[in-house]
Amino acid sequence: MKRIYLVGFMGCGKSAVGRRLSFLLKLPFYDMDKEIVRQTGKTIPEIFEQCGEAYFRDLETEFLKSHGHDNCIISTGGGVPLREVNRKIMRETGLVLFLDAPFREIWRRIHKDANRPIVRNSTREEIEALFKSRYRHYKAAAHITIRTEFRTLRQITQYAAFQVNRLKGER
Repeated sequence: MKRIYLVGFMGCGKSAVGRRLSFLLKLPFYDMDKEIVRQTGKTIPEIFEQCGEAYFRDLETEFLKSHGHDNCIISTGGGVPLREVNRKIMRETGLVLFLDAPFREIWRRIHKDANRPIVRNSTREEIEALFKSRYRHYKAAAHITIRTEFRTLRQITQYAAFQVNRLKGER
């Protein structure tokens, strides 16, 4: 197993689980959004405003294609699995874990986050519609779906680590 990808809607816990999983499995962790910000020198809202969403999505695909590290954990942006090419790259180069959180929990976490351009410019109903439209793409990308409802961050991380360790011999 080369890489572990965490996918799911914004606010589902990808970064938090990724950091803890990194510690548990002793693997380096990369947050795709933070890496794109570091590489471009622009915040995600700045990229969206100056270059548009399509350009940002191209940066995400390029990250997947050119990321030089194997044996690592990558927390992907919420829109990454929308592109078939991204799903294909992730499924072929690693294990894809979908953190499946209910919308009401996601909304509680994200609704005041100024660093999320989509949230800043949308209503709750629009975000929920986006969540519903993306859900099938997360399922299509995933090797394993991890339901996060009624589980602590520690429980989710331990379950993810268990699945990774269980599959180590099969890849």
